[in-house]
Amino acid sequence: MEGINPVVQSQVSPVGGMPSGGQVPPPPQRNLKKPLLIVVGVLILAILGFLAYRFVLPMFGGGAREQTITWWGLWEDEAVVAPLIAEYAQANPKVKIEYVKQSPQDYRERLTNALAKGTGPDIFRFHNSWVPMFVSELDSLPPEVMSSTEFSQTFYSVILSDLTTTNGVVGLPIGFDTLALYINEEIFEKNGKSVPRTWDDLRQTAIELTIKDEKGKIEQAGVALGRTENVDHWQEILALMMLQNGVRMTNPTGNLAEVALTYYTIFSSVDGVWDKTLPPSTVAFANGKLAMYFAPSWRIFEIKNANPNLKFKVIPVPQLAKDKPTDPDVTYATYWVEGVWKRSENRQAAWNFLKFLSTQEAQQKLYQNATTQRAIGEPYPRVDMLPTLAQDPLAGAFVSQGGTAKSWYLASRTFDGPTGINTQINKYFEDAVNAVNSRTKVSVALEAVAAGVNQVLSQYGLAR
Repeated sequence: MEGINPVVQSQVSPVGGMPSGGQVPPPPQRNLKKPLLIVVGVLILAILGFLAYRFVLPMFGGGAREQTITWWGLWEDEAVVAPLIAEYAQANPKVKIEYVKQSPQDYRERLTNALAKGTGPDIFRFHNSWVPMFVSELDSLPPEVMSSTEFSQTFYSVILSDLTTTNGVVGLPIGFDTLALYINEEIFEKNGKSVPRTWDDLRQTAIELTIKDEKGKIEQAGVALGRTENVDHWQEILALMMLQNGVRMTNPTGNLAEVALTYYTIFSSVDGVWDKTLPPSTVAFANGKLAMYFAPSWRIFEIKNANPNLKFKVIPVPQLAKDKPTDPDVTYATYWVEGVWKRSENRQAAWNFLKFLSTQEAQQKLYQNATTQRAIGEPYPRVDMLPTLAQDPLAGAFVSQGGTAKSWYLASRTFDGPTGINTQINKYFEDAVNAVNSRTKVSVALEAVAAGVNQVLSQYGLAR
């Protein structure tokens, strides 16, 4: 046939295509190495693609994966935060924020249990004094979200101190609060009194503004101090006095601590400007029967609701008389922050959302939203926003004290449960105040406090 090489043709058997001569050729050699390499390569690319989709893309805003972030709030109604959530969702359509307002009752225990079960929220609110209780569950603020330098320049120094652990910063604040002094303006104006700036002034003013009936019953109290059963926020007040007096709170013994504790009780035990028969101090102030009262900012809401016509203002807490004008003031911070759960699958997206909430623009909107429901919003935690509220007759005192604020584990109404760090430490100081009011020697009462504080702090590796 044309085109067939005759030599080749002669080698082909007419039956079965077997070469002539009866010799069986070896089977053709297949190269399996190349297909195997292709399969391995495809698998590697698939794995890398999955890892990038699962872990790398979420670091840059969620990538193509939709993310749902659960946020446990505590005090703010959903109406306050919803506009900010909607704004963030518009710019980040792959991220959905579910805000769940929690009841304060048993909050710390419920949060602890949820985290232990692996069903915790991505973002949760915690008190500034709770870091030792949650440090193992708190994620560290990624430097690409906010560097340590930016954090320290943005927020008050007490916030940096409270939230810094060996693993870095473990929270972002979207509010701030301090202890301040509330003044009944009508009582002060009627008696021609100036607001006190030192503790000596406050004590004398309290004596002069206390009114008793013919049987010695207090009809108008000068100040709510000296006791624990009916002085709201006695924990923060006592801690403030001790810190101002230079007491080392991890070992509150010695002369400085004795002087501070004695001074706190003297308003009831010696001066008689407050006693155990009176209603809780918040109620007494709202009723117009108390000239001076200590509290954080959120008590304004209760007072306004109870007595909308009460004329009062809020000023910074008194200080010790200064030996030198340059001696620093000391104030007391008690506030809540937002943390990200270390085991959350959406950590980076959660931090990005919190960074958005901490911006000036978002902070202003949160504050304005809150003021549609109450007298003031949560004071700003940002140093650069101090001028915005500094002159406000209600909110100004709380932010003006931010730069000089310190904090510790003495804190009221944190709802941390019977085993919480606040509840346990509060109890030891409560026993000491009550013991001194019952004529126990101050040094003896404080020895018991120091032993108890050491025991509690030892649970968290914080003992002296």
